[in-house]
Amino acid sequence: MNEFERYGNLIVISGPSGVGKSTLVNRVRQELPDLQFSISCTTRSPRPGEMHGREYYFLTPEEFEAKVQAGEFLEYAGIFSRRYGTLKSEVLSRLEKGEQVLLDIDVQGAKQIRAAAEKSPELARSVRFVLIAPPSLETLEQRLRGRGSETEEQLQLRLGAAKAELSNYKIYDYIVVNDDLERAAGELTAVLRSFRNLTSTLKKELFQ
Repeated sequence: MNEFERYGNLIVISGPSGVGKSTLVNRVRQELPDLQFSISCTTRSPRPGEMHGREYYFLTPEEFEAKVQAGEFLEYAGIFSRRYGTLKSEVLSRLEKGEQVLLDIDVQGAKQIRAAAEKSPELARSVRFVLIAPPSLETLEQRLRGRGSETEEQLQLRLGAAKAELSNYKIYDYIVVNDDLERAAGELTAVLRSFRNLTSTLKKELFQ
């Protein structure tokens, strides 16, 4: 073990539907190709082109509940009548190996991981929270309407969920406003690079 060997980082990223998280993260991965995704579990059906074990682990409601009862989730939540969760096995072993793992979850999940970190020094030393925000709620509404994929009722539900998520900004360590893709990607890249130099993730004491 060299003196600068480190544990990995868990980056929890949240942001409302329509804020452009996927596009932003894909742009950042061009600069940080070793950034790893944590694959979540979900009870929703696969969309065209999605594969089990690549985009998500697609589970039946019964399979999901069995994992809840077995304590296999780091966090889990219900969103629009579907359930999503992060397996401990997807995260903790990777942190031990020194990987930088990105987890895209909603505010419910972020709160659960905050609570878990308060009880786990191993998790607390590695986890940081980033909120991706729109420049305004009006801009977010325009983006959602521009997709043309939802009814008015569905759109209003998403806007309500967005307001609730953004009102919890204080549980996050950083906020990146996605108004311009290149500028926001530069900010997020700089934040993620800084995580790699956290003193809390060093595996041994230095300068003794």
